[in-house]
Amino acid sequence: MALTEKDLLAALASVKDPHTGKDFVSTRAVRNVQIAGGDVAFDVELGYPAKSLIPELRSQFIAAARTLPGVANVSVNVASKIIAHAVQRGVQLLPGVKNIIAVASGKGGVGKSTTAVNLALALAAEGARVGLLDADVYGPSVPTMTATNGKPESLDGKLMEPKHALGLQINSIGFLVDDEQAMIWRGPMASQALEQLIMQTRWDNLDYLVVDMPPGTGDIQLTMAQKVPLTGAVIVTTPQDIALIDAKKGITMFQKVSVPILGLVENMAVHVCSHCGHAEHIFGHEGGRKLAEGYGMDYLGALPLTMSIREQADSGKPTVAAEPEGEIAALYRDIARKVAVKIGQQGKDFSAKFPTITVSKGT
Repeated sequence: MALTEKDLLAALASVKDPHTGKDFVSTRAVRNVQIAGGDVAFDVELGYPAKSLIPELRSQFIAAARTLPGVANVSVNVASKIIAHAVQRGVQLLPGVKNIIAVASGKGGVGKSTTAVNLALALAAEGARVGLLDADVYGPSVPTMTATNGKPESLDGKLMEPKHALGLQINSIGFLVDDEQAMIWRGPMASQALEQLIMQTRWDNLDYLVVDMPPGTGDIQLTMAQKVPLTGAVIVTTPQDIALIDAKKGITMFQKVSVPILGLVENMAVHVCSHCGHAEHIFGHEGGRKLAEGYGMDYLGALPLTMSIREQADSGKPTVAAEPEGEIAALYRDIARKVAVKIGQQGKDFSAKFPTITVSKGT
């Protein structure tokens, strides 16, 4: 009895997406099925970057196809295709950028910038084209964390060229001011500077632009939420009650301006002594997880309080770049895939398909 496409798809449906739990057939990720005698070939298109998962997924698909009698050779191509997703109503997409992720916190000192940089590096490590914007105009730290400096170049006198480091496209207010210069700006001036920084950078075909937001919920945050096309926001907090109180304010702000919250990262969740191995919850236990559950948000993961994360960021080579195969880098990559999966489940952006309407006077 000849092998049919229906039989093959039924067998392939046994392979589940490790992040969504859904099979790839019902979600229409399996495409271009070809059957010639005992030879079968098909493509699997992921809506998120997952370079580290592809070898295992490919093996599972081959094994599933070979459960069918008569299958001799299996050719499967598993690849990612990142598209632009919907943003706030009335806000145009940024040229050269498909999706913008705001990494925010209600207060400073919770490791937001370190999380933003490592999230960007993790998305790039999974195969995406990624940019990193340092929007913390009062305390830019991305130049230090990525070992970048100097004024941005402009090839046309209008747009700034992003700097390239660690596989990322980077821009920061820190490139435009001296290290010792205090940013004594009122809210409107700071907001305008940020708007120019993000809108007047020549981003080159980015799948994701990760924005390291300043802490709090003031003018700059509102400018980002109302004028910049945000695909979603990631909230960073520690388990400490004081941090959680401020994190709630950030969550509420994004909800009010209709920016989807992609999930919550609990930073400094546990400290493991490097000498004796004793685990201690210095800032409290699972406060971030409980906050995420209370708001119906995705809990993206917990990161430890460890000296290596701080030392590597200070040295200009954050954890995902310094120890790409390490346990902590694996945590960041898992968080990055969860963020990308969440984005992939959102509505697509169709603004490019709408016709441009012009009004002219009749003759």
